[in-house]
Amino acid sequence: MNHSQDTGSRGMPEDRKLYIVDSINDLNKLNLCPAGSQHLFPLQEKIPDVGTNSGNGSHSLFFMGLIIILIVSLALVSFVIFLIVQTGNKMDDVSRRLTAEGKDIDDLKKINSMIVKRLNQLDAKQN
Repeated sequence: MNHSQDTGSRGMPEDRKLYIVDSINDLNKLNLCPAGSQHLFPLQEKIPDVGTNSGNGSHSLFFMGLIIILIVSLALVSFVIFLIVQTGNKMDDVSRRLTAEGKDIDDLKKINSMIVKRLNQLDAKQN
């Protein structure tokens, strides 16, 4: 008898197996206990409501995923803003350096022209 029950229950999901065991227990209690002392649950209470619980779970998972995505995107946006500010500061430094070097180059051109004039004057005196 156990062998025939085992082969028949292999294809059943776990919830159905538990329902069958509960039903057998209820039948045994009916046979052993007086009619007024045993309280039996209706069939609707024994079968788990799969759609209700999984729906709430999927909604909560969806919201948790949404919150995680929003936090990650906020962190990425903050990082991008930080990089933009840092790049702006670096560009200001580079433009200041270029301006200073441009003044240095102009000064070097003036000094070079003064040296060339002086050398030309010395050449003219020697000739």
